[in-house]
Parts: sequence; structure tokens; C-alpha cells
Amino acid sequence: MKYLFFVTVLFAMVKPLSSQTVRDTIDSPNGKILMYDNHTWEYLEDLAFDGVLNDFVHEYFLKDSLIDYKWPWDSESCYSSNRTNDLSLLKDTLWLCVTDSTNSEFVMPFDGKVTSRYGYRRGRYHNGIDINLNTGDPVVAAFDGKVRYSKYNSSGFGNLVIIRHYNGLETFYAHLSELNVVPNQFVKAGDLIGLGGNTGNSYGSHLHFEMRFYDAPMNPEEVIDFKTKKVRDQNLFVHNGLFRPGAAPSHSPLATTTSHTAVASSAIASNAVYYRVKGGDTLGHIARKNHTTVSRLCKLNNIRSTTTLKIGRRLRVK
Repeated sequence: MKYLFFVTVLFAMVKPLSSQTVRDTIDSPNGKILMYDNHTWEYLEDLAFDGVLNDFVHEYFLKDSLIDYKWPWDSESCYSSNRTNDLSLLKDTLWLCVTDSTNSEFVMPFDGKVTSRYGYRRGRYHNGIDINLNTGDPVVAAFDGKVRYSKYNSSGFGNLVIIRHYNGLETFYAHLSELNVVPNQFVKAGDLIGLGGNTGNSYGSHLHFEMRFYDAPMNPEEVIDFKTKKVRDQNLFVHNGLFRPGAAPSHSPLATTTSHTAVASSAIASNAVYYRVKGGDTLGHIARKNHTTVSRLCKLNNIRSTTTLKIGRRLRVK
């Protein structure tokens, strides 16, 4: 009976509408589950989840009152913002920690040969990296995060998994033959999320892998060295040059000097130090631990002394 319950939970693919009537509640190792009268379910904690896994990044965009950037949590739509975010309008350079002490792992989604790169291809822009594989080969999560989307996509991706990560990025895994995760499921880097395939608009088995920031595609080679199978740098400088259609990666000789100039003009990364909030932390405790003051923390993070600290949030301490 216990085995049947977990199989049912793992493969229930339909996320209910909040207007559904709750028929029953079940306690599980992952939290309380709400069972609805239409035989769907969801975790109680997911009802209030706003999609923000990186408060530092999200609050940065909220500060820009001239540009209304949105990135809601939507498990039914491939692009959660309906592709209205124009990142070419970014004015500043933002520093992202691709990996840090809390989420330090990166794993190649599949260790295969790159057959097509990011850029202009057959009359349109190819927004990802294609990796050769055989149908049935295991595809894994690149970073820790939470599954936002996992279903068949009729716009060309075929069976598609989208994961939102703690570093502020989203990764797309397309043309899968099988889906092994469900929306709202937490995954670790290296966890199996699906099997490689040839679904959707695909001419032969391969993995189409995309990396996006607030729904805007960027060249995955900005982050990943596909030769060494490692993260190129734990720091990523996000600026408008990354979101030009078909942009070459910053390290490439083909890249324009614009992106390098934007990075060089940004001083936010050189001496900044961050702290990840843990259970029981207060601003006073964090300030004492990092030899600073509460007022300084508030100024650096644009918060108030009464701000509620979410576990996992990154605070700048220096």
C-alpha cells in the first residue's frame, strides 16, 4: 500500500487549480499533501510558493521601476512570463554566483558530443546547445533546483523538463522520450529527470539544452565549458550583451568588446561577500558573525531591520 501511494504521488502529472475543493489531506515525508475532488493533488507549501529561489536576484529586478520584469511560477506554460521580458534593456551588470558553498554541484546533463551550438541556424536562431545521445540515455539535472515544468510541449520541444535553480537561472531539457520528474519537485544536480529521445521537432535523438534568465535565452557556453564538462567560472556577470540574439560567449574571440566593457565597469563582484541564511538566524546574529552591523546589512541589501529572513536567502555582508 505504501509503495502504491508513492508511485501515485510520483506520476501524478496534473497540477490542480486552487479553486478545487480539498477532499482530504495526507502527511508525507515531503510535507502535507492536499487531495482534491478531481483526483489531483499538491503540497500545501506549494500553494504559497511565488517562484523565487534567489531573493537577491529577484529584488534587484524589482528595484528597476522603469522595466517591469516578471518571472512567475507557472507549471503549465513553457515561458512563464509569456516572453515579455526584454533583457536587452538592462542598464547595469548583475553578479550571479553560478555555484557557491551551499549549492556547489554541477553535473553535465548528458556527457555527449555537441552537435549544434547556440546561434543562427537554418533561417532562425537556435537558442540552445544540442548534445548527441541515444533514445533512452539518462538525462540529469545540471544544478540543484525545483522543477517548474514537466510535460509534452506542442511548440516543438516535445517532452520537456524545465528546472529553476538557486543561482537564478533556468535550464531546459527537450526532446525527451520519458519524463521522470513532476512540477514542484526539488532535484539535486545529477538527479535523473528524464530519458533522451526524439520527440517534438527533432531530426534524430539528441538533447536540446537551453539556459535562460527571466525567460530570456542566453548562450549556455557563458556558464559551461562543454569540453571540460565543468562550470567555466563560479561567477557570472549578467548584462544586456548576453541577450543579443545569437551572441557569442564572452570568452570567444568572436564576442564584441561591449560585454567586456560592461563587466569591467562593474565593481559589485570584486570584494563582495555573501552569507546564506540558516534556520534561527537573525540580522543581529548574522551581523555579529560577520563583524558588521545590522544597519550596514540593511543598507547593503536594501532591507529593513524588521524584514523577515527566508532560509536560504543570500545576504551581502561586505
